[in-house]
Amino acid sequence: MSLRTRTRSCAVAAVALLTAATALSPTASADPGGAELRPSGGGLSALIRYTEYGIPHILAKDYANLGFGNGWAQANDQACTLAEGFATVRGERSRFFGAQGKPDGSLSSASTNLASDLFFRGIRDAGTVARLMARPAPVGPGRQVEELMRGWTAGYNAWLKQNRVTDPACRGAAWLRPVTLSDVHHLNYSFSVLGGQGRGADGITAAQPPSGAAPRTAATDPGEAARRFFDTSDAAMGSNAVAFSGSTTANKRGLLLGNPHYPWSGGRRFWQSQQTIPGEINVSGGSLIGSTTVSIGHTARIAWSHTVATGTTMNLHQLTLAPGDPTAYVVDGRPEKMTRRTVTVQVKDGAPVTRTQWWTRYGPVVTGLGAQLPLPWTTTTAYALNDPNATNLRAGDTALGFSRARDVNGVQEALRRTQGLPWVNTIAADSSGGSFFSQSQVLPRITDELAQRCSTPLGRATYRTSGLAVLDGSRTDCALGSDRDAIEPGIFGPSKMPTLKNAPYAENSNDSAWLTNADRPISGYERVFGSYGTQRSMRTRGAVEDVAAMAGRGRLTVADLQRQQFANRVPAADLTVDEVVKGCEDLRLGAPCDVLRTWDRKTDTGSRGALLFDRFWRALLPSVPAASLWRTPFDAADPVRTPRGLNTAAPGFATALRGAVAELRAAGIPLDAPLGRHQFVVRGGKRIPVHGGTESLGVWNKVEPVWNAAGGGYTEVTTGSSYLQAVGWNGGPCPVAKTLLTYSQSSNPVSPYHSDQTELYAGEKWVTSRFCEGDILTSPKLRVVWARER
Repeated sequence: MSLRTRTRSCAVAAVALLTAATALSPTASADPGGAELRPSGGGLSALIRYTEYGIPHILAKDYANLGFGNGWAQANDQACTLAEGFATVRGERSRFFGAQGKPDGSLSSASTNLASDLFFRGIRDAGTVARLMARPAPVGPGRQVEELMRGWTAGYNAWLKQNRVTDPACRGAAWLRPVTLSDVHHLNYSFSVLGGQGRGADGITAAQPPSGAAPRTAATDPGEAARRFFDTSDAAMGSNAVAFSGSTTANKRGLLLGNPHYPWSGGRRFWQSQQTIPGEINVSGGSLIGSTTVSIGHTARIAWSHTVATGTTMNLHQLTLAPGDPTAYVVDGRPEKMTRRTVTVQVKDGAPVTRTQWWTRYGPVVTGLGAQLPLPWTTTTAYALNDPNATNLRAGDTALGFSRARDVNGVQEALRRTQGLPWVNTIAADSSGGSFFSQSQVLPRITDELAQRCSTPLGRATYRTSGLAVLDGSRTDCALGSDRDAIEPGIFGPSKMPTLKNAPYAENSNDSAWLTNADRPISGYERVFGSYGTQRSMRTRGAVEDVAAMAGRGRLTVADLQRQQFANRVPAADLTVDEVVKGCEDLRLGAPCDVLRTWDRKTDTGSRGALLFDRFWRALLPSVPAASLWRTPFDAADPVRTPRGLNTAAPGFATALRGAVAELRAAGIPLDAPLGRHQFVVRGGKRIPVHGGTESLGVWNKVEPVWNAAGGGYTEVTTGSSYLQAVGWNGGPCPVAKTLLTYSQSSNPVSPYHSDQTELYAGEKWVTSRFCEGDILTSPKLRVVWARER
């Protein structure tokens, strides 16, 4: 008997034994002792079958054991990245990496390690997460999610105990150590508050009462400042997703293409797995590392993806301070003292740092939202930040609900029941032909009526441009109130969420819900959800053009989704390149005009002229006012085709084009160089060409690399296409699914799974999902691990 045959035989036997055990054993109960470092109570295990590209298929008898296998397998691929994340949420970055070092931005927007530590240490010292975990479901997390977290903690710790860490990023580091169940809770909590308190971390931790020194100057144009702060077009997270209904497909079943744009390094990486409890749950997809459920994925009957939503996930309350006491504020004529929280952080090679944070009934006092929007704390006025996701630890229950849904109605029901998604839209399709979109996210319950009635002068400027409400905190009649179907007060209920079901296509590219389907626009929602009747991004315009044309052609298959993902069409070029060439000729620039004329208007690795247009376009947009850029302005009645007609006479056009030509020539890069020669990443000393294009170009396959002319061009990718999935069904028991994890499964440079899928991405190739047992057990790369506590 060959080794491969013996491996498969053992795997089959193990599956049979585990399935039998599942039928006989109830779900493990929580450890009554609650020991932090041994949360399992001992004896947890899972069967992990690895197939091509290091993808684990985790099989367990119940949720605690499934969590164990998940934690074990994640540690195997991402030990150092996870360990750094745990150091972050423990508030220990200053201790290990120095106070003035900079976090990678994965878990908050803090600009220094010290600010990050003060923020996360303050959450921990206040016992915030422990109180949330103690709340009964559905307001708090359900029992099965708690079991997954308990098992995940034990699995991560068991892997560390039984294996040698080879990743040089943390091998032998003091901050690589076992974690507690509380650490895992705090890591998952950090995902919830990313768009709220986490986004205001600097302003929260720097807020101090006025001391006589001049406060920060207020923004001269607060509406524009707020717009820039909440503008997600160049943010680290974005995404495209489209669901097609059965009316557009070859077999009348649904199709889904998910293309999330997430960081390529750090704590917001996706990690791929299949998670199975026989007879209970069977789901495959990508998880944010450190989370215990599948974030984006598919089952035998449904597939879903997410896109970062336009909902404004926080609001401000402007406080009227009590005379003579800047740490007391007035509500309905009565003074109310702020709560003082003292936080101490250990610092590497230095004395501990102690700071005070100030909290109100509305949330923490904040003295700014980034550098864009200062919020001065004076003797008369301060601002408090309300983040409704600061009481939300339900995202795991929502994801688990998706994993158990049988169709898009089940997806909608999971959203209604759990109300746990903090900052994303959901797009889904099912094997019966259903399609679905919903902006079901946890948002502060800011109605347009409330904003009109209670906005301060600052709020009247910011609400219109960004959806950021600044309410009068001195009046209880300006409280957020409650919807009857909301899971808790102060947030919108499911009936208020922009939703579209069973349209021929439902697409989102990080604009608001308005043009989810251009033939069935969604409107009437409150401003805090986003705008409608306003100009769309170049990526949205290109995406709607593409998917509407696909739906119009009909008879779609998974192969059509794959072609769309790597079409690499440049919508900005299709709109403008003829005019750019004419403007170039008018300037008598010669060679660059010929290069742009013959360019294929794509960002394939072999596209010649893509790099020149890219550098020109990046220089042009910030140098020309939006009102001067186009000859035909935006028209809400024609939102996909307008604005159009590039104004080559605009100040800045000639400068941007000449500058791009000079830049490439100074770097020794030919104007007609193939894109992939100068847009690449390096893995193991090897250049891997990268196709795709930046946000401003409107390319579906988005990448945001770092320009380094001395290093040969774009030498790293910070964010972009990440966990890709193209999913359909053919009527059999197994879905038809193609996946790709662009940056590969492991961040460990010595792992064989550090760059293998990145090379597939460079070649525009996919991985065929091994979902059914027969597919898993016939993998030529099958490797079986029985992970267990010892």
